[in-house]
Amino acid sequence: MDADACTKAAKDLVVKFAVKGRLQGVLVAGQPQIKPALACVKLIVVPSGPDAADDYLVEHAEPGELVICSDVPLADRLVKKGVAALDPRGKEFDAQNMGDRLAVRNLFTDLREQGHMGGGPAAYGERDKQGFANALDRILTRLTRIA
Repeated sequence: MDADACTKAAKDLVVKFAVKGRLQGVLVAGQPQIKPALACVKLIVVPSGPDAADDYLVEHAEPGELVICSDVPLADRLVKKGVAALDPRGKEFDAQNMGDRLAVRNLFTDLREQGHMGGGPAAYGERDKQGFANALDRILTRLTRIA
C-alpha cells in the first residue's frame, strides 16, 4: 500500500482484511507513519525523494499481489508488471482501463496547471469506504484462488 497517499480509513480496512485473511500487509511510505501493533503489518519507510515510495512498490511487488494506490502513473507501472492495483475509493486499475485513466489524469493535470480548475479529490466518505471494502474483498478473493 502507498501509505502516504491513502486515507486512514483505507489503511484501517487493509489492516482489517490482512488480519481476517491471514495476509501480510505492507505499508510503504516516504515519511514515518504510525504502524498498527500487529505482526501481519509491516511498515517500510523509504528514503525521501521524488517517487521513492512508488519506485519501491514497483520494484518489490510481484504478479499476484495487490497494491493500493491513488497515483495513476504508479498504477500503470504496476499493471504492466502484472500486479493488481486498486485505488482507495474501490476502482480497480487494469490493462483495459489504464489508457483512459491516464488520459483523464493528464487532462486534469493540464487544466489545473492552466488555472481552469482547482482543488483535489472530494472528501472520503462512507460510499467510498464501502466501495473500497467491496472491491478489496472481490480482488483478494480472486487473487487467493489464483495462488
